Amino acid sequence: SRPLSLPLPPMSESRPEPVSEPQRRYSQLFSQLDVNRDGRVDVAELRAALRARGLQLQPEAQKKIFQSADSDKNEQLDFGEFSEYLRNHEKKLKLAFKSLDKNNDGRIDANEIVESLRSLGMRIDIKAAEKILQSMDEDKTMTVDWNEWRDHFLFNPATDLQQIIRFWKHSTVLDIGDSLTIPDEFTEEERMSGMWWKQLLSGAMAGAVSRTGTAPLDRLKVLMQVHASKSNQMNIFSGFKQMLKEGGVVSLWRGNGMNVVKIAPETAIKFMAYEQYKKLFARDKQNITTAERFLSGSLAGATAQTIIYPMEVMKTRMALRKTGQYSGVGDCVKKIIKHEGLIAFYKGYIPNILGIIPYAGIDLAIYETLKKAWLNKYAQDSANPGILVLLACGTISSTCGQLASYPLALVRTRMQAQASLEGSQQLNMMGLFRKIVAKEGPFGLYRGLAPNFMKVIPAVSISYVVYERMKTALGIQSS
Repeated sequence: SRPLSLPLPPMSESRPEPVSEPQRRYSQLFSQLDVNRDGRVDVAELRAALRARGLQLQPEAQKKIFQSADSDKNEQLDFGEFSEYLRNHEKKLKLAFKSLDKNNDGRIDANEIVESLRSLGMRIDIKAAEKILQSMDEDKTMTVDWNEWRDHFLFNPATDLQQIIRFWKHSTVLDIGDSLTIPDEFTEEERMSGMWWKQLLSGAMAGAVSRTGTAPLDRLKVLMQVHASKSNQMNIFSGFKQMLKEGGVVSLWRGNGMNVVKIAPETAIKFMAYEQYKKLFARDKQNITTAERFLSGSLAGATAQTIIYPMEVMKTRMALRKTGQYSGVGDCVKKIIKHEGLIAFYKGYIPNILGIIPYAGIDLAIYETLKKAWLNKYAQDSANPGILVLLACGTISSTCGQLASYPLALVRTRMQAQASLEGSQQLNMMGLFRKIVAKEGPFGLYRGLAPNFMKVIPAVSISYVVYERMKTALGIQSS
C-alpha cells in the first residue's frame, strides 16, 4: 500500500495559517469522506474513501484513530470529533517534524533520517534512508517538507519517524521458550520516563502466559531429548500418550512452574548486565554497533544463565519426574543435594553457555538481514513494516538461532537429567556427543525438534497478544 496521504491544499510556509484555514481544510476533507452525507464518518466510509485514492487503512491505525477521536464511543466521528483529532494530531506531527529537521531548513533529508535512526541505536546506509524518504516524498525532490510529512501521517497514529523505526527494534516480546536472545534497546526518553521497566514487565508477563500455553509441547520436547532413540521410536503421538497414561492431563504441565518463575530474575539480571557490558565495550554509548551489541548481549546472557542455572536444572528434573517421585520443588532440591551434591545444579552448564553464541549471533544477524531486505524492497511504499512482517522476521530469526544451537541444547538437557536416570552412565559433554552420534547418527542430536518447532507459532502469537494487553494496562502507548 502507498503512504496514507491525501491531496490537501498546501499550507503556507512563510506565515502561520489563519484560524479559519485549518477548519476549511478539515471541512473539505470531511465532506470527501462523508459519502452518505449524514454528517458522520464511520470506519467503512473512511476505508472506502481512502481505498478510492489507492490508500489502505491498517486495522491497528483504524482502532487507534477511533479510540482517540470518538469521544461519545459510537464508532462514528462527527465533524467536531474529526477536526479535533486532526488538530491534536497535527500538533504532534509538527513537533516531530521540527525535531527531525536538524538544520531547520523546513525539509527532512536522507542524512537527517540516518542521524535520527543512529540515535535509536539503528544503523542504516544512505540508500536505505532514501528508500524511507521516497515513501513520503510526493514531489520527488528527495526531501520531505512539512506538507508531505503531515499528509503522509494524517491517518497514521504514529506521530514521528522514531515510532515507526522503533518497530524494527528486535523486541524480547517474541518468547519462544528459550532466553538466549540479546536484550532490548531503550531510548533515553524511555529510560527517563520509566517506560523501560513497564516494557520489561509486559515482556515477562507475555513470556509467562506463552510458556504456560505451550508447556505440554515443551515437556514433550524434554522427554524426547532425554528418552527418544532409534529403539523406542518415540514420536509426538506416543509421547503424549505416555505422559497422559503416566500422570493424566495435569502432568502435561510438569516443570512449567519453574520455567515461569525463572523469567523474572533472568530478565532483570540480563538487562542490568547488558547495560554494564555496553558501558565497557561500546566506544560511542549513544550509537552502539551491531558487533558491540552482540558481544554485550551474549555476555549478559551468559551472566544471567550462570546465576539462574540451578533453576534450569530444576525445570528439567521437574519436567521428567514420575508421579510421586517428588512431593514438590523443595523435596526435589533436598534429594538432589543428598544424592548428587551441589555440583548437580550446574550439570550441562558448559553446552548451555556455548549455545548462547550461535543462538544470539544467528538470531541477530538474520533479523538484521531480513530487516534490511524489507526496507530495500518495500520502504518506497511505506516505512511501516506492519505487525505481520515483524512477527515473521522475529519468528524466522529466532527459529534459525534455535536450529543452530539445538544439538548443544539437547546435550545440556541430557547432562541435567542423566544422574536421575537409573543405570545411566555419567558422561561429559564430548562423551555425550560421541555416544549420541555413534548410536543414532547426526539425527540423534535433533530429537524433540518437531514439538519444539510446533510451539513456535502459538508461543509468538500468545506472547504478542499478552504483551500488547499488558502495555495497554500499564499505560504504554503502542507505536
